[in-house]
Amino acid sequence: MDTSVEEYIKELISNLRDIKYIMSEDIPNIDLYMDQVTTFMDKHLRSSKRYDDDKLLTKTMINNYTKNELLPPPNKKKYTKEHMFLLIFIYYFKNVLSMNDIQTIFNPLTGRYYNNKDSKIKLEQIYDEIFRLEKEQTDALTKDIVRKMTKARESFDWVDNDDDREFLTEFAFMCMLCFDVYMRKHIIEKIIDNSLAEAKRPDENEKGGKKEAARKEAGKKAEGN
Repeated sequence: MDTSVEEYIKELISNLRDIKYIMSEDIPNIDLYMDQVTTFMDKHLRSSKRYDDDKLLTKTMINNYTKNELLPPPNKKKYTKEHMFLLIFIYYFKNVLSMNDIQTIFNPLTGRYYNNKDSKIKLEQIYDEIFRLEKEQTDALTKDIVRKMTKARESFDWVDNDDDREFLTEFAFMCMLCFDVYMRKHIIEKIIDNSLAEAKRPDENEKGGKKEAARKEAGKKAEGN
């Protein structure tokens, strides 16, 4: 693996410990208009951009999330703090899962806890607990990436040409990371198919295949944005 690439990877690994999460107390306690929502997200998630001109969250995306029932509609064009929690979850989920899968996850989440005054469990409590767990996993993730990088450097020791070996060890490292993502994504999809899909509301089950087909098609359109 090329030294410059390896140093860059080590720097990324080091930066994992400094990732800035959006804490619940960072989110305003007042309702926000669309422009305020997109400005807030761009400010707090800017470090996760791959390219400077990447769009983190646009008006079109938010409108599509609402249209496809991932996000409850705003109240008088304003979005609550609970909307913000859901939007942040969507932001992370959409990098791994299809919109259709995210909708399957969100249906019971919003049905039970969004703006539910009868529930003792609030969305803010769920948000805080999830991100507490994520921060705890940073050290374990860092160690796993270092282990994969070490294994990659030990691979292709039978290749004599230095340029070939550097390319192939880097390729091996990327393959191990991709396989890890693939397996985790596969597990998530199995949970969705075997557990969450069975927890649909009764009226959804009764409406059958036509609604499901329409929902999948709408999810594909939303995913394109």
